[in-house]
Amino acid sequence: MRMQEPSQTMEATYSHHLLNLLLLSFLLLSPRAFAAGDIADTFSKGRNITDNETLVSADGAFTMGFFSPGVSTKRFLGIWFTVSRDAVCWVANRDRPLNDNSGVLVLSDAGSLLLLDGSGQVTWSSNSSSPSPVEAQLLNSGKLVVRNRGSSTVLWHSFDHPSNVLLSGMKVGKDFWSGAEWYLTSWRSADDPSPGAYRRVLDTNGLPDNIVWQGNVKTFRTGPWNGLWFSGIPEVLTYSSLIEYQMVTTPREITYGYVVKSGSPFTYVVLTDTGIVKRLVWDASSRAWQTYYQGPRDVCDAYGKCGPFGLCNSSAASTSFCSCLKGFSPASPSAWNLRDTSAGCRRKVKLDCGDKNRTTDGFVLLHGVKLPDTHNASVDTSITVEECSARCLANCTCLAYAAADIRGGGGAGSGCIIWTDDIMDLRYVDQGQDMYLRLAQVELPSPSTSPSPPSSRSIPTALVVGASVASIAVILLILLVVLVIRRRRRLTISAAQSPAPAAPSIEQTNPPPTVPSVELSSLKGATGNFSESNIIGRGGFAIVYEGHLSDGTKVAVKRLIRSSLTEVGGEDFMREVKVMSELSHANLVQLLSYCNDGNERILVYEYMKNKSLNIYIFGGDPRFRSLLNWERRLEIIRGVAKGVAYLHGLSKEVIHRDLKPSNILLDDNWRPKIADFGTAKLFVVDQTDPTLVQTAGYTAPEYIMERYMTLKCDVYSFGVILLEIISGQRNSTKPTLLSDAWESWNQGRISNLLDSTVAQPEPVLLFELERCVQIGLLCVQQSPDDRPTMSAVVTMLNNNSQFRLPKRPVLDSRTGSPFSEANRSTQHASGTSGDSYTIYLT
Repeated sequence: MRMQEPSQTMEATYSHHLLNLLLLSFLLLSPRAFAAGDIADTFSKGRNITDNETLVSADGAFTMGFFSPGVSTKRFLGIWFTVSRDAVCWVANRDRPLNDNSGVLVLSDAGSLLLLDGSGQVTWSSNSSSPSPVEAQLLNSGKLVVRNRGSSTVLWHSFDHPSNVLLSGMKVGKDFWSGAEWYLTSWRSADDPSPGAYRRVLDTNGLPDNIVWQGNVKTFRTGPWNGLWFSGIPEVLTYSSLIEYQMVTTPREITYGYVVKSGSPFTYVVLTDTGIVKRLVWDASSRAWQTYYQGPRDVCDAYGKCGPFGLCNSSAASTSFCSCLKGFSPASPSAWNLRDTSAGCRRKVKLDCGDKNRTTDGFVLLHGVKLPDTHNASVDTSITVEECSARCLANCTCLAYAAADIRGGGGAGSGCIIWTDDIMDLRYVDQGQDMYLRLAQVELPSPSTSPSPPSSRSIPTALVVGASVASIAVILLILLVVLVIRRRRRLTISAAQSPAPAAPSIEQTNPPPTVPSVELSSLKGATGNFSESNIIGRGGFAIVYEGHLSDGTKVAVKRLIRSSLTEVGGEDFMREVKVMSELSHANLVQLLSYCNDGNERILVYEYMKNKSLNIYIFGGDPRFRSLLNWERRLEIIRGVAKGVAYLHGLSKEVIHRDLKPSNILLDDNWRPKIADFGTAKLFVVDQTDPTLVQTAGYTAPEYIMERYMTLKCDVYSFGVILLEIISGQRNSTKPTLLSDAWESWNQGRISNLLDSTVAQPEPVLLFELERCVQIGLLCVQQSPDDRPTMSAVVTMLNNNSQFRLPKRPVLDSRTGSPFSEANRSTQHASGTSGDSYTIYLT
């Protein structure tokens, strides 16, 4: 049954009004009454959505259909809260409104949602594609999705294309690998949903901060993320029972969103056409939206109200709300007297920072503030506030510092923000943070009247009271020793939880890679003193243990075997640390920390629940092999391709050099992640090859015969892996796999190649697998010039474009020698496995 849209014309009959009123009342009183299917939430090809029809989510919370905003007569396709037609959450055709009610939403044969006008012209498209039949569904979250029919694979969804509203489950921010960015854009006016003058963007420089822009001008910001909320909006404390923030900060992405807690009323965040950000909550008793938060809330929320080094106080109207920070005076006194404070303030006494960073400067506490803009600030979440104070004092360019994260006991927080540029957009706020401003000695208050910063007050106090140079030197030396000792004690295994890269601290003269070093004792505790019962992988050069952090998080601890710790082995170890610490991608295993203690060389990785790929494609147990159905195998192939393409696309191209199924691990969502970078190297055309790497079945012919290493060697290895995933056959034990794959593909009998332990695929899926085999064969071409780049492979795997035909493979990838009739007749001959780990799990 399809629910009719409420009439918008004065000529509508009384009975039509009454019918719609009854239907809407029933929906509001019992929104879940429609979950059984009275109103469809899904449609597929053959059913169109016309202007007088709607799609309603299963729980009745959201409706999709055509609407005209305000007094406009233009028609738009949108999604709104069913309880309030004015609460439009998403608009498809923002830039191309329909002039009449002849619009229709259809699903194309190619797998796209299309919005057609009365003449059949496309005014909006989801631009999704699939060779399989697709369907569209409006979910209970308000998300519109397009997916393969009967599958959970989503081809497109509306949350990836926000309008002016942030719903529960949506996110804003950046994906650094794909380049995707999500942000809100205001409507042009209340009657026009086309993109307006304002946008709300998550600034990912410094600490995450929600910024409202008008063109290229900042108008308002929430304040930086402090670990619990955005520091300038303490209002969140009043509705913590309503929502829960979701901040994701990883090397791959920085995103922010929220989820509504169970049983809570409807709520959403909207960026209005006037640049105001509001959180609205539905009050069922009054049947109206209540404003729980609004920003800007007062004059001090206007960005840069008091200029650089100015401090805004919304309760100080007598001073035009602005004052200069201690040690500063108005940059333009005449303008300041006329209440123009935009020029801000300037320092009265120059800071003292001479040779070798010796200084008599100190800090003064600013309590309860929204921290200033961190766009150009440096952030280090891996150190303490005490270390932050010392780091700031040792840096002549440091103007102020504060804790990056207020979580934890004592109220001091942890981490470090250092400002070396203008202090901008600073204001007092309830539940604000502490910031320490650097001042010259003569501007410092006396120690008896000023609070001490969380770092030992001994440095600035000793300096301020004019202690002797000898005393200062002794105190500084003692402090440095204490800091070094305390830092070593704090860098335990808990530091492995993806800290941000640390800037050099004053006690580090030659800092290690950006992942932290951890104590050997911590790793012993995490692995039961490297207990045999915790072993999850074993190879010729290392043993992998399951480890448990103090908070219960699992990690994989890779301990190099001491007998392999030659000089070259030590270089391999630091190469892996160096390379892995600089890489960040969803399809690469994340290195969390390392230990280089005496004869111990240990790497700590994220734990991969589903172990290595070879278990599922080569294992003797058909139950394991059947876990990887064809859809899952195709996703694994695409994921591995993306990971390798990322390595090759870096400014310093990285060759993995040892790609094979045992080095491809699977997380709990079966996402593939490439591991074991001990042999990876940065690619320079004329460099020599210091490490001999050959794994039978995966090594490119030019490397076997000429030791010629290029990015195309990884492409060859990837092609072998692709064909192994499809066939379930190991190339090293079936020497004719490549040529047999070519024969099957060339004769159009691809089903002969497929892993027999997996159910035969549907015809459409068989077509995708055939394309995959063709791509794999292109990757294993004898000449590197005939192989595609990995970026081209990713493109081929994700669209249906035509590409060139492969030549028949002529070389045995185990030996580099031509295929012969003898080895063609020994299809099941035994061979040496190329896998360095029987169950490699990191």
